Amino acid sequence: MKQNPKRIGRTDISDLNDDPVVVWQHRNYLKTVAFMGLIFPMLVTGLGWGDWMGGFVYAGILRIFFVQQATFCVNSLAHWLGDQPFDDRNSPRDHVVTALVTLGEGYHNFHHEFPSDYRNAIEWHQYDPTKWAIWTWKQLGLAYDLKQFKSNEIEKGRLQQLQKKLDQKRATLDWGIPLEQLPIIDWDDYQTEAKNGRALVAVAGVVHDVTDFIKDHPGGKAMISSGIGKDATAIFNGGVYNHSNAAHNLLSTMRVGVLRGGCEVEIWKRAQRENKDISFVSDSAGKKIIRAGSQVTRIAEPVASADAA
Repeated sequence: MKQNPKRIGRTDISDLNDDPVVVWQHRNYLKTVAFMGLIFPMLVTGLGWGDWMGGFVYAGILRIFFVQQATFCVNSLAHWLGDQPFDDRNSPRDHVVTALVTLGEGYHNFHHEFPSDYRNAIEWHQYDPTKWAIWTWKQLGLAYDLKQFKSNEIEKGRLQQLQKKLDQKRATLDWGIPLEQLPIIDWDDYQTEAKNGRALVAVAGVVHDVTDFIKDHPGGKAMISSGIGKDATAIFNGGVYNHSNAAHNLLSTMRVGVLRGGCEVEIWKRAQRENKDISFVSDSAGKKIIRAGSQVTRIAEPVASADAA
């Protein structure tokens, strides 16, 4: 398995090349690993209490094995377990279990998004002993110029990722037929269909078919039936009962048409056909976002009912 050369990062390591300790360690890497990983632990246990084999096996071989497995989790478990609070275009994830295994490296999504930051975990309650150690070394004068990404940009990334997840969730929900796709219905046709047995209710210029909902209406059949074939805008918006946000959301799934002369609804729809500027907020898929309290059926002030438009 070879890394895609187009995705190999580039960075300036001239400061490391100028550090004599780092250069010496790089040149003598294998010797250093063999001595510090195997020989030194064996010397400590052997000279200390005569357990040469225990030092070689437990403090040497097994310790190296477990430390390497924990290290490898950074490029395996940290790309599989957890969530992605800052970006989901690549695989790194954040999870407390990975953080425990890797001494703080489990907040990998943050690390990939803000690689210049010396921290992996930015919340006080997140487990990141490596960050705490580096901070302590700074207080002791052993580290300096610790890099932190601007909190404003971190929060922007978090917010954008939350918005993306909201858009994905929004796309799975039924928000009703968009207004611009609804047919325009004349008032006389609306009343005729209602008299012929179809349970149609007009609210704010939008016609809704409530046939399947009548039996489930919390206010009873008589209450909702009283609005059939009429303009129930005032009734629905406080004239009888000021319906909840959930009620407006549910009503939107019952749309079947727009009344001719339905005020701003029809004007909005006509402007859509004529490609005029319409002010609304859309999600990343271009779908209109319906905020709580801004449903088309919600009227700020109760309006007088009318039997004709």
